[in-house]
Amino acid sequence: MPITKILIFIFIYFITINSQGSTLIHNIHGYTSTNTGLLQFEGLLFDEQGKILKTLSQKAVTDLLATAAKLKDSNESLLNIIDGKGKYLLPGLIDAHGHVLSYGEALATVDLVGTTSAEEAVKRVADFVANNADKQWIIGRGWNQVLWKSKEFPDAEMLDKVAPGKPIVLGRIDGHANWLNNTALKLAGIDKNTLDPAGGEILRDDQGNPTGVLVDNAMDMVWDKIPPLSKEQREAYILKALQALASEGITSVHDAGVSTAEINSFKNLATNNQLIVRIYAMLGVNSTDYLKSLNKGIEKSLFDDRLSVQSIKISIDGALGSRGAALDAPYSDRKDTSGLMLHTEQETEALTLQAMKAGFQVNSHAIGDRGNRLLLDIFSKYPEYRHLRHRIEHAQIVHLEDIPRFKELHVIPSMQPTHATSDMNMAKDRVGEKRLKGSYAWRKFLNLDVVIASGSDFPVEPANPFFGLHAAVTRQSRDNQPDGGWRPEEKMTREEALRSFTLDAAYAGHQEKVLGSLEKGKWADFILIDQDYFAIDEKDIWKINVLQTWQAGKRVY
Repeated sequence: MPITKILIFIFIYFITINSQGSTLIHNIHGYTSTNTGLLQFEGLLFDEQGKILKTLSQKAVTDLLATAAKLKDSNESLLNIIDGKGKYLLPGLIDAHGHVLSYGEALATVDLVGTTSAEEAVKRVADFVANNADKQWIIGRGWNQVLWKSKEFPDAEMLDKVAPGKPIVLGRIDGHANWLNNTALKLAGIDKNTLDPAGGEILRDDQGNPTGVLVDNAMDMVWDKIPPLSKEQREAYILKALQALASEGITSVHDAGVSTAEINSFKNLATNNQLIVRIYAMLGVNSTDYLKSLNKGIEKSLFDDRLSVQSIKISIDGALGSRGAALDAPYSDRKDTSGLMLHTEQETEALTLQAMKAGFQVNSHAIGDRGNRLLLDIFSKYPEYRHLRHRIEHAQIVHLEDIPRFKELHVIPSMQPTHATSDMNMAKDRVGEKRLKGSYAWRKFLNLDVVIASGSDFPVEPANPFFGLHAAVTRQSRDNQPDGGWRPEEKMTREEALRSFTLDAAYAGHQEKVLGSLEKGKWADFILIDQDYFAIDEKDIWKINVLQTWQAGKRVY
């Protein structure tokens, strides 16, 4: 027997007899991003701890199966074998910006996503009220006046007959505005004489009366009146969200803006083996007990990397749809406003420096060009903390001259591809053509070798990561509009898009050594899907279905 075959046999034999409880999944078409490019394979071998031993070619799979069969005859084989039935295998997808608790709540409250008019939204609220007579507060989310024929913000009176005497609070799709009925306005103490809070706006009619819509920091006036969730409610919502996320092929989420209570719920779920999606938690600077958690210091790699607490979240401005994103010049379609800064520049710098000194990565929400520039200016003052891999969440409207600064300052843009395809129907109206040149500018970042971490911002957008991959590759809506894509010069390749949802997202969470690719020593987090992401027509990427989701070598969906 040639020496090479002998060595191969010894290698296969060694793996087989020294891998008690190890598992081989074969008959697959596998893909994974790596630091040297895209790797294709036909088999994946992982140990009983759920760590990857090796990716295998078809020949290596055949040899391993043959050796395992021989050893089985002599009762020596300890290899578990799974037939992938010719399906397609990818690393578990990482959503680099989502809101787990909010997603769970959204799944259990009034769903207004996709409504085409205020009247349709009111009808959905009425249907919910009819089926939930026990609810004392009617909560919901998902409306978007930009999709309505009127394009106008709704008002309180439209909701007043739906649930007389009960407060109604309905969040806009982006989470940066609330629509209230008059009962909720009264409970919040908001009337004609109420002043706008710093960083917030109470929309008013021509007589100065509140219309029922609160923007950004003004929302706190009603949130403070809503009874807090119990521990049991909170964990039920989180678990509901985790189960839904796993069904979408998501194995890890960077949870943007959590409280100490949420951290404790994650820990409790992990202790009970229920944290089926890994959580990279960003402490919300406005959350209860924020300073207590910050002073505790970073907590990384908890529960076999299922939970990591080593970053914070600051919201710098609002959103484009509600004209809360902070711009350096007025909105093109409303000249009396340039958006809202949710903290003063001094407060923003103080919060940033405080977190950096405590060893925390700073992940700041900034949509408008003013907020993005402010953050870059702050980061430039403190080069000694660049190793923390600070991030700007969204980075949607950026001055062209500021884009290279992300590379210079080692700042990661954490972006959401579906935001571009959701916003394309109003972005030009809001900011005009000139400012769009630095907007949703994935290609400009990638051409500078800037790492992009992709996500969805669920429940603002659907959590399904294949919607995001489709948007990144096509720059189109899911009905494939417009032809050729919106501002197609900013498209990602399929390989770049996959990497942004896997290895680069892991890098953005300091986890690239344990997550993000299917390489030796990393956790066996992977998914099986029904179609070939790299071969399917790009317009159909969003139709890919997840068949199985695995975390650390165990099937969770």
